[in-house]
Amino acid sequence: MQDKPHTARALVGRLRGAAAACDAPATAAAVAAIRLASKDDPGIRAPLAEAGAVPLLAAQLSAPAATDAAAALLNISISAREQLASAPGLLDALTAALRTGAAHHAAATVHSLLCAEAHRAAIGARRPLLAALVALLRAPPSTRATKDALKALFGVALYPPNRATLVSLGAVQALFALVVTDPRHGIVEDATAVVAQVAGCAESLEAFRWVSGVRILLDLVEPGGAETPRVRENAAAALLNLVVAGGEPAVAEVLAVGGAEETVRDLAEDSAATPRGKAKAEALLRALEGAARKREHRLADFLNGLVQSDPYISSPASASTHG
Repeated sequence: MQDKPHTARALVGRLRGAAAACDAPATAAAVAAIRLASKDDPGIRAPLAEAGAVPLLAAQLSAPAATDAAAALLNISISAREQLASAPGLLDALTAALRTGAAHHAAATVHSLLCAEAHRAAIGARRPLLAALVALLRAPPSTRATKDALKALFGVALYPPNRATLVSLGAVQALFALVVTDPRHGIVEDATAVVAQVAGCAESLEAFRWVSGVRILLDLVEPGGAETPRVRENAAAALLNLVVAGGEPAVAEVLAVGGAEETVRDLAEDSAATPRGKAKAEALLRALEGAARKREHRLADFLNGLVQSDPYISSPASASTHG
């Protein structure tokens, strides 16, 4: 253990010297060495951060060694999130890296930082970073980059104030595009998980309308509509969050889809469904049934008022029958 700080200082010193000399090949080799060490030896990650590796690696995210630098930062973040989060300019450097071939490592590093709840507000305040993550969802299919972007966006959306920002950046459209066009089960599962989180803000309802999101989610809730139980569960969670955040207008949006209550009831009563999926469906069903009863009550009050105010209108109960 005593050798690790020494080794870390030697590796960082090698990178510092090569970068100061503007020796591109030597810099790339030093970055690659740090990546390899941080991958093979978890015990050296924190010493690397303490030796000053983070800002030096961040400076390489726009250089030819960007992929190795991003991978090294990801490895180090597992043991030294605070050092990464507090490094000046790191989030800006990661934002730039999200638009390069190092995107999957950069997105995974952002996700790693978001595992600490304390960082979610600060990262969510970086609109260009969030925009770069959303843009990855629209990029040509890349399982690694797309999955890492989805995981990062899920972490972002766990902080409620970030959800409206994601909606304004077009995240809802990009997510549903993946849901309906990407055949990969893992991608659809992760995309619907993010949808469920983003649905939990009032701003999401209008965005859902633009993409027929409620109908798509109800199709996934139907028996056989989703490829995996987790997708069905996520769809139910998304509808429930939408209703909770959007209130009566959101409930009306769900009820406007024919057979919505029956579809949700099928999931609530499905013994093969996941416990979480059943619980979400039961809560959603109570909300839909309660809204339907309230609507019927309001209609009855309206009709009764109409009868009482107009002597020429008879209610069915008081109408007489003539032969």
